[in-house]
Amino acid sequence: MSISDTNALGSPLQDFTDFDKTIATSTSDVSSSARVREVSTGACTNGVEFFAPDRNGDTNSTETIDFYDAACTSEARDFVRVFTSTGATSENVAVTESLFAPGNTTPIASRSQMRTITNGTFNANGFPIASDGFNLVESGSLNISGAKTIDSSRELVLEPATAGTTSYCSDAAGFNATGFAKLNETFGWQGGVLSGGTRVVNADNSVTWTGTHAGTDFKGAIGGLSIVTGTQNTACPIATPMFALAGGTSTGTYSIPVSATYARGRLVSLTITGATLANGTTLNVTTNASAGGSSSQFITGTVSNGATQIATFAVDAFGDGTLTVTATGAQYVITAWHVVR
Repeated sequence: MSISDTNALGSPLQDFTDFDKTIATSTSDVSSSARVREVSTGACTNGVEFFAPDRNGDTNSTETIDFYDAACTSEARDFVRVFTSTGATSENVAVTESLFAPGNTTPIASRSQMRTITNGTFNANGFPIASDGFNLVESGSLNISGAKTIDSSRELVLEPATAGTTSYCSDAAGFNATGFAKLNETFGWQGGVLSGGTRVVNADNSVTWTGTHAGTDFKGAIGGLSIVTGTQNTACPIATPMFALAGGTSTGTYSIPVSATYARGRLVSLTITGATLANGTTLNVTTNASAGGSSSQFITGTVSNGATQIATFAVDAFGDGTLTVTATGAQYVITAWHVVR
């Protein structure tokens, strides 16, 4: 249950991170919204480097490198996107991201995604304009040691802004494709922010995403889960999610109210209070700002059943860390906000 609950939380947080890296505030904003007026091509600015085109020189591409340190010496994420226009209001985007542990020059994992964006307007680097709204569908995987570990799909409906606030809704489904051999099981999730989602650009150019992520946890035999694709949604609220899981058994529902703030595309604050999880458990999450985003104790959370602590987790700003089951002391690795092994 602790693995399922952590993945249920990780799904919207990874979504917020991905969306915030690839949204622009205006046609003149040539990098992502979180970096407007802060990042120039190839320069190290507050731990971020941005290139257009990417360092490989690919046509219609960008590359964003996030570092653990402000001086850009310890690489954390290398995010490359190649976009192809498919019409006046649509494009396809191929995303490849390499994930690094602190001080490690060899990636510990990689992510690949294919996106379709429709009903949007775009800037010179193919970033959709947030204030105009758009629809996005994405499928991808997180790979560790060359093996598909997390398989997931999601959709986002971002509505045109009103008075500086953008409303959105989304849904997603995913599962651990390799599973957990010592448990002889694998775990997945389906659901999304069905109503009440907002995206606000703050006075300091940070961006805050809020909403309640409601859905269902699943478990099943290793290799037994799969994602079912339905009809895309183009308006909020979402009555029938586009993505669902097949082949598993429901272990309960969850409702997680999330407020996440990003600066230059990096998580700087996360607030979750009184989230309800399967079997009556609750989740509370704290940001330890004094620890710094590169610390494995930057974001800490507790899963409890009444007064009894069931599990704890601790991650850095990129969602890498450890889940610990209280009763047994068993630990599981969290990478990019998902429990992977």
